Amino acid sequence: MAFQQEVQVAGDPQVYALSTELKRYTLRDLGFRETNAGGFLLERPLDASVALARAIKLRMLVNKDLSGFKLSTVNPSGTGNVNIFTNANAAVLTEQYQFQINDLIERKVLQKVAVDA
Repeated sequence: MAFQQEVQVAGDPQVYALSTELKRYTLRDLGFRETNAGGFLLERPLDASVALARAIKLRMLVNKDLSGFKLSTVNPSGTGNVNIFTNANAAVLTEQYQFQINDLIERKVLQKVAVDA
């Protein structure tokens, strides 16, 4: 999947875009790791009651020039997307997902995009 300007996570009605105020140092401050290709990767578990290696994760990858990104919820191995909104443990997963997304919005990494109704 290519880097995009706007992304919608499976099951989430909200669309997100990179903040116009995004800075490289903010990504590093938030725990993003620099990839071999020069981009920035963040993986955060969405269920603290499960061992880290078995938790569904929020994954965000920003390209090196900060012009595009990927955002998804992935299975524990990171090989496939998971719709947390239909998961058996949806209440816990969506609460942590919203917390993580709101943190990224507050720190000016993401911004919400108006969705046409």
